[in-house]
Amino acid sequence: MEYFLQQLINGLTLGSIYGLIAIGYTMVYGIIGMINFAHGDVFMIGSVVSFILVLSLGLTGGSGPFLIILSLALVVVIAMLIASVYNWTIERVAYKPLRGSFRLAPLISAIGMSIVLQEFVRIAQEGRPKPIQAIVTGKYELLERVNDQGQFIVTISNMQILIIVCTVALMAAFTTIINRTSLGRAQRACEQDQKMASLLGIDVDRTISITFIMGACLAAFAGLMFFMYYNVTDFFVGFLAGIKAFTAAVLGGIGSIPGAMLGGMVIGLVEVFWSAYFSVEYKDVAAFTILAMVLIFMPQGLLGKPEVEKV
Repeated sequence: MEYFLQQLINGLTLGSIYGLIAIGYTMVYGIIGMINFAHGDVFMIGSVVSFILVLSLGLTGGSGPFLIILSLALVVVIAMLIASVYNWTIERVAYKPLRGSFRLAPLISAIGMSIVLQEFVRIAQEGRPKPIQAIVTGKYELLERVNDQGQFIVTISNMQILIIVCTVALMAAFTTIINRTSLGRAQRACEQDQKMASLLGIDVDRTISITFIMGACLAAFAGLMFFMYYNVTDFFVGFLAGIKAFTAAVLGGIGSIPGAMLGGMVIGLVEVFWSAYFSVEYKDVAAFTILAMVLIFMPQGLLGKPEVEKV
């Protein structure tokens, strides 16, 4: 039981990171109906920028709590700004000129942007992994078991608490924005019919650009959390994380923000529990098998809505 509880905590933490990235995928798809395959590399940009800023500020685990909070707030803001510029550029260069073309054209363009971002960071920052010492330290003991086999303690770290709490807060904030604000109404109108939204006075181009920026902010924050949780990053870290987050978005029901978060949690839990109880080499196989099984019986995903064909 104690071992299960520890893996549950680990899985929720990893799933929270996947969920944050997946929301960016699902927001973009919900409006323009296309997948931004460079989104995982925007996550990587946020992670690498966070690494550079942490080194520049000289931030370590020995820094005082006030200094850590203030410095991380600055790192988050700058990482979000830089990631937003990249994602805005991707939308302008890779999507806007191809919005009226056949559906594969923007997809190929986005894959090309993904390769450009990877290679740019690899050349600019070298390809080697970039480790640091843990910044947010400390943990709490939840349960303890002592038997003939030894001692096992269930713990939750301050970093895990930070990731889970921030993820829930951000999901609630973005859901409120989409459901309760004029920007959210514009996004939902563009999702239903861009031409009609434009005729009703909605600036479609501006709405799409803001959506890309919002997705970039979430990806940058996820990049910082990933970097601080594992204490390492590199130029390739966004590829697999992006694929997993895309899988989470599809699993939860692409176009649904709660579905993206639920899908992220499912993927994170499947990976962690499979690694804990079975072979770690097959954790990715298990995650994608779950995706295939869900889509066979629920093609719209766990919380997605069936697509209604417009006539």
